[in-house]
Amino acid sequence: MAIIRSPYPEATIPDVSLHEMVLGEAEQRGDKPALIDGPTGRTITYRQLAAAVRRVAAGLAARGFRKGDVLGIYSPNLPEYAIAFYAVSSLGGVNTTINPLYTSAELAKQLNDCRARYLLTVPAFLDRAREAASQVPSLEGIFVFGEAEGATPFSELLQADGTPPAVSINPREDLVALPYSSGTTGLPKGVMLTHRNLVANLSQMVNVDLVREDDVAIAVLPFYHIYGLVVIMGAGLYGGSTIVTMPRFDLEGFLETMQRYRVTIGWMVPPIVLAMAKHPLVDKYDLSSVRLVFSGAAPLSEDLAQGCATRLGCIVRQGYGMTETSPVTHCAPPAGAALKLGAVGVCAPNTEARIVDLARGVDAETGEVGEVWVRGPQVMKGYLNRPDATADMIDTEGWLHTGDVGRVDAEGFLYIVDRVKELIKYKGLQVAPAELEAVLLQHPAVGDAAVIPSPDEEAGEIPKAFVMARTPVSAEELMEFVAERVAPHKKIRLLEFVDAVPKSASGKILRRELIERERQRQAEVAKAR
Repeated sequence: MAIIRSPYPEATIPDVSLHEMVLGEAEQRGDKPALIDGPTGRTITYRQLAAAVRRVAAGLAARGFRKGDVLGIYSPNLPEYAIAFYAVSSLGGVNTTINPLYTSAELAKQLNDCRARYLLTVPAFLDRAREAASQVPSLEGIFVFGEAEGATPFSELLQADGTPPAVSINPREDLVALPYSSGTTGLPKGVMLTHRNLVANLSQMVNVDLVREDDVAIAVLPFYHIYGLVVIMGAGLYGGSTIVTMPRFDLEGFLETMQRYRVTIGWMVPPIVLAMAKHPLVDKYDLSSVRLVFSGAAPLSEDLAQGCATRLGCIVRQGYGMTETSPVTHCAPPAGAALKLGAVGVCAPNTEARIVDLARGVDAETGEVGEVWVRGPQVMKGYLNRPDATADMIDTEGWLHTGDVGRVDAEGFLYIVDRVKELIKYKGLQVAPAELEAVLLQHPAVGDAAVIPSPDEEAGEIPKAFVMARTPVSAEELMEFVAERVAPHKKIRLLEFVDAVPKSASGKILRRELIERERQRQAEVAKAR
């Protein structure tokens, strides 16, 4: 099979900054709601959004924030998240988006790595934020949505007078977002995304009919994650839709919000789609306004997609991508085109793909499996301060090696079937095995450890640890030890003691061997039922 290209026409990618593109028509949209806080109904119109972005940019500039400076956003989804993000963009600054469930140690690690100058959070997280800040020499201050002692209220930035300084931005070179990803291996790394990367991906999404101007979209998937940041917030505002934010997911609140605001697009991940397809609570709500459910961040099975589509009476589409690709590289076609529910879609506009047989190092034939490689204008600039990791991920011809295993059918539809990379996907969120292994090894009773993904119907995958103990210790004690030191989605949920962790002659953990052993065990359990 030769290079696989998109069936869509080429997208025109304007040579502009991200905020110029997303907010370009905000004034014309005037009093149309841009963002609504789901729990309270608090609304920001498009005109208010554009004005607030200018004021916050002026307020940040007055405090010395300059082009290239980094602001960390450590917050759940709120309408003001967008104001902060695009204000930083307009100053030529860089937003590093941070999982709001991170511990203070995890937060400090990210802020130190990117040398953040300011941090923005919410009152509930201020203790963790202050503890982290004490370990980050580059950090000059903390802003907070609302009010809390020891932090500058975000409202002070919103009250700034004057016009923000004009900043010259080179969209192809200047960064706007710095989310963190484990890539195919190792610890989380800063993913350098330029204005052009995100502008390109928004331009590509326009051609696949995702967001319409009359849409009301629910944003429960976190904005710190590339899916929430670009596909939901970015594409939603660029397309002129209304975005209803939720700070966290609970099924009853999610369904009530969808009903109250007559949501038309449900942006979801497979565990939420599972609930929509099977949970009895869904029948108590009127979801007739929903025209589209879009699933991403992890593969969605055909049965689950069909179950959700039938129950809600809507189209179910899915897409594929990575943090390193801004994120979309593949997307299921619009409703009018042939829809293959088990596939993640076809190449997005301006995007090429290859399926490479890793054993032979050649392109696989149609229908054969291999590693998915992609190339396009949405591919990241590289990993922050990690040229070695960048070179491992992107080859000299510009192909990004995703670490995912897939096959492409004769019509160009991609099916993800496995993963070469070590990453665990818990409810669509990344978990790096190496990070959990490092935590386990801090426990005095642990001699060696390996962590792998274990299949799970609800979460997709859960972290499972294999531990060689030096001295007697219970699985419960070790799992609690890890849980105290990591965000909740990273918790080890299964633990098995072993005599030795399998390793190669060079000392590399043979995770594939453990993964195969775990799959076989699960198959035997299922068979016994």
